[in-house]
Amino acid sequence: MIFKCRNCEGNVIYSPEKHAMFCPYCESEGSEERREYTENDLKICPNCGGEVPVEEHTSATKCPYCDNYLILNPRVEGEYTPALIIPFKLGKEKCKEILREKFKKCVFAPTDFLSEARLNSMEGDYVPFWFYDYDANCDFQGEGTKVRSWRAGNTEYTETSYYNVVRNMDVDFRKIPVDASEKMPDDVMDLLEPYDYQGLEPFKPEYLSGFMGEKYNVVSSLVENRAEEKMESSVSKMMRESYAGYLNVRTIHSRISQKDSAAHFGLLPVWKYIYTYKDKEYPFYVNGQTGKIVGTAPISAKKVWVYAGTIWACLAAILAMVNVIAM
Repeated sequence: MIFKCRNCEGNVIYSPEKHAMFCPYCESEGSEERREYTENDLKICPNCGGEVPVEEHTSATKCPYCDNYLILNPRVEGEYTPALIIPFKLGKEKCKEILREKFKKCVFAPTDFLSEARLNSMEGDYVPFWFYDYDANCDFQGEGTKVRSWRAGNTEYTETSYYNVVRNMDVDFRKIPVDASEKMPDDVMDLLEPYDYQGLEPFKPEYLSGFMGEKYNVVSSLVENRAEEKMESSVSKMMRESYAGYLNVRTIHSRISQKDSAAHFGLLPVWKYIYTYKDKEYPFYVNGQTGKIVGTAPISAKKVWVYAGTIWACLAAILAMVNVIAM
């Protein structure tokens, strides 16, 4: 499918700034008209006739010739229909501001690192995620110790008390996220959290217009172990906090079990900026809802040497002045 403007036939896209569909050509809002095409039809751009590269898991893409955004119906329908989505809240211009503010003190970064031309290559991606719900139970038994010390005259006394620590908690988890994209690094996606999951909405294909997108690459059962690890880590933390008053707690028995579980497919917004310097890629990822950044700025060796040379030149000049004064 493609969304066309009723007024000018331009490609209507979703605007994060306006929180609405927007035509960048005639600047009208809410003028979108959905046009349907088959998946094979969309491999040839219906707007300009150019060949559109479509990868195995692509669900939304952009024509490299006319920049029209295309959505592949079979990859957002049926079993691939996302149940949930957090629409982009931050547009490209806002992301540029965030990146420039974040790295403005990186004086050794290459000159064009945050140039307009480079940052314009940034793309917004809807990354596929599985969201897991768990009704969990934690049963714990341990031995806690408390130590009390006091002095009477010249004698110091220490009393150690032992306690039977028993906890049994029911904990409900909702929407534990795990990315379902093979090309997105798992550790990076974890670092981009947290999202504000109050912003989850029922999926609408209009949100994809103006962005890239993927259907899920792996079924929920293959990545559920990551959600279980997150769930167990959270339960363990809550358990430790519940008996924080003891000096030490020795675990005798601990068991976390699931009473019920469910998985939902959804999409989360990520801006991606790939900067290439001396044949090496430096990827930067920005949470499209909160603005959180993951990435490390490159260092220009030339700038480092220039800076070092300037420092040495200044030191040499100072030493020369000291010698002249001494004479």
